Amino acid sequence: MEPQLYIGGQALLEGVLMRGGDKVAIAVRKSDHTIHVEEETRSPLTKRSRLLALPVVRGTAVLYDSLLTGYKALNRSAALSGAEDEDEELSQWEVTLSLLVSVLLAVALFLLLPLYGAKWLTGEGAGALFAAVEGGLRLGVFFLYVWLISRMSDIRRVFMYHGAEHKTINCYEAGEELTVENVRRHTLIHKRCGTSFLLFVMLISIVLFSFLSGTWLSLWEMALFRLLLLPVVAGLAYELIRYSGGTTNRFVTWLVSPGLLLQKVTTREPHDEMIEVAILSVKCVIPASDSSRGENDDRPLTSA
Repeated sequence: MEPQLYIGGQALLEGVLMRGGDKVAIAVRKSDHTIHVEEETRSPLTKRSRLLALPVVRGTAVLYDSLLTGYKALNRSAALSGAEDEDEELSQWEVTLSLLVSVLLAVALFLLLPLYGAKWLTGEGAGALFAAVEGGLRLGVFFLYVWLISRMSDIRRVFMYHGAEHKTINCYEAGEELTVENVRRHTLIHKRCGTSFLLFVMLISIVLFSFLSGTWLSLWEMALFRLLLLPVVAGLAYELIRYSGGTTNRFVTWLVSPGLLLQKVTTREPHDEMIEVAILSVKCVIPASDSSRGENDDRPLTSA
C-alpha cells in the first residue's frame, strides 16, 4: 500500500523533525527521559505560489523551507533536550541571522574556497585543468567536512537519530504498522536523503561551473556567476532526487548510488528509544486514514 503523502524529516539534538503536507512536528527526548512533542500547521512555499511549484524552481523553495524550518527546530531541540538553557532559546531574528551566517559560511567553504584554491594551484583562471582542480577540491572539501563532523560524539548521536528518521519513514512508506520492531527491520538508507541531495549539488555544480571557466571571465566574474547559478544547481539536484525516489530504473539507481553510499557515514543504527521518538514525530503528521496518496507530491527531503 502506498502512503497517502511523502514525509520529509531531519535529525535534531536528541530528537526528530517530521514534515508531511501542511503539518510539521518535532519530538525530543528530554533529560528526564520523557518525550516532548510539538506540532504546527505550516503550508509549504510550493503550495502558496504556482511559480514556486514549477520544476527546478521548486527545488530552491523546498530547500529554503527545509533550512528555515530545520534551523528553528534544531534551536528548539537544543533547549528541550537540555543542551542549552530553555530561557536562552534564540528569537526569530536571531534564528534568521544565524541561518544567514551559516549559509554564507557554506558558500565560502564549498564554493569560493575551491575556486580560489584552483587559481592558486594552477596559476590560471581558465581551461580544463582549472575546472578539474576546482571540482576535485570541491568534492574533497565536502567529504573532509562530512568525515570530520562524523568524528564528533554529539554529531554521532545526531546521526543515530538520522538513522531512526530514515528507518521510520521507510517503514511508513512500506505500509507497515509503526512499531519499534517493524521500524528496526528497515534500512538506514533513503533515496530522498539530504546527504544525497548535497552530493548531487556538488556534482552538478562541477559540470555547470566547468562551462564558466573560460578565458573571457575574470576570477571575480566566475565567483559571481557561480553564486547566481546556485538556485539552478539546487533545483536540478532536487529534481534528480525527487525522480529517483519514485523509480526503479537501473540507470537512475546507478546514478544516485554515490549519495546512498555516503549515507553510510551520516547515519548510524539507532537505539530503541530513538526509534520511539521518530515514531511519535511521524504519527503527528500522517493522516488518520492512509488508503490513498492524496494531493501532496512535494516529496520533501529527509535530513542531511
